Amino acid sequence: MTFSHTDDGTSEAAWTRSGLAVAPELPLDPAELSGMRFVVLAAHPDDETLGAGGLMATLAALGAGVEVVLCTAGEGSHPDSPSTTPEQLAAVRLAEFSAALDALGLADRLTFIGLPDRGLAGHAEAVAGAIRDAVRRLPGRPDQLAIVAPYRADGHGDHDALGAAAAEVARRDGHALLEYPIWFWHWATPGDLDRQQWVRFHLDERARRAKKRAMEEHATQVQPLSPRPGDETLLSAAFLEHFGRGYEVFAWTPAPGSPGPLHSSADAEAVFDGVHDHSKDPWNYGRSWYERRKRALTLAALPEEGYERGLEVGCSIGTLTAELAARCNNLLAVDASGTAVRRAEDLLAGTPGVRVEQRVLPGSWPGGTYDLVVVSEVGYYLAPAELARLWDRVEASLEPGGTLLLCHWRHPIEGWELDGDTVHTLARQRLGWRTSGLYQERDFVLEVLVAPDREPG
Repeated sequence: MTFSHTDDGTSEAAWTRSGLAVAPELPLDPAELSGMRFVVLAAHPDDETLGAGGLMATLAALGAGVEVVLCTAGEGSHPDSPSTTPEQLAAVRLAEFSAALDALGLADRLTFIGLPDRGLAGHAEAVAGAIRDAVRRLPGRPDQLAIVAPYRADGHGDHDALGAAAAEVARRDGHALLEYPIWFWHWATPGDLDRQQWVRFHLDERARRAKKRAMEEHATQVQPLSPRPGDETLLSAAFLEHFGRGYEVFAWTPAPGSPGPLHSSADAEAVFDGVHDHSKDPWNYGRSWYERRKRALTLAALPEEGYERGLEVGCSIGTLTAELAARCNNLLAVDASGTAVRRAEDLLAGTPGVRVEQRVLPGSWPGGTYDLVVVSEVGYYLAPAELARLWDRVEASLEPGGTLLLCHWRHPIEGWELDGDTVHTLARQRLGWRTSGLYQERDFVLEVLVAPDREPG
């Protein structure tokens, strides 16, 4: 990627029109954030504040464990300066960085590793070692730590190199990854957003004020070094607009799961029999306002008033099944747990047109065709290859123009490889069907896909 900070770049108004402000929220609530640990990486002083200053201030306020690793002093930001040598600039920028961390509430969390500005691509091993050293200073489960790093496709050589190193450490060591764009907002366009799953992190007023104060500390970047040519302001007011939003945007890669073997459909019967044996209503379907509200939204999202033949995948004790039955002339509800199926049969006894069967999917897929298939809170209980086969089964059995409704919890699922956002992404990629409705919030995503009509022939 070739660009200059003096280019006009993409305006903040264009990003606003793109719908960025309604990207899904990061699926971590304050309690989850406070219980995690974070290693924040910056290639140069000010990267951390621009891309993640609000998140950092929030983490500090929550008392989360945070380590900040600065790779270079940013001595190359003004290569043609007639007034300031790179050595002088390095000293000033390190002082600015320390003051910015103080404004964010993280003054004592800094490690500086002193690599050359514009040279991180040649120091991948040193960067990876510094990341792992920081991780060791925050002991705990690997999947409960997130690395916060520049976006690996940011377009700036140092940012890309640091982002790639962070992504590799996260992948190998089992950490979550939050990548923050900086120059991406300058050279990219809203059409480039489709390349990545982005999440939005809302900043409260205290976090916004802290970020603003921290950015003001980076005076060498937001003010001219002197009135002379070569000392001009590096970050223009138009560029800084991208970082004055009431939210920050990250590319989010969840941790791959808790340590130990991950489950698949082969484990589903035993796992969920155990869950249902310990409680008659293990997810509090009957009393939880969250569950009752989610069911109401699910039913309201169905585009048709009624369906002839419906299939519910993963019915549990039949709470949603009972409400779907009013919309279907015939409804088959299946679950891997025999215990859950017996409870669903008791709940649904006498309900016209409803059958409940124990089936472990996708292997034991029922015959017939359907004009409605509901996959709710179950897709992440399959291994990726099993989920791909599930979409194959859905595609083969859903009638032209039929409805596929997906609804999934967006938080990490312990013991399983997938999460809710990934389930929906894989469904869209595999099926390529039109999305007729989409609702998402921090806790869950609800989506309706429509099977294509038959091609004339």
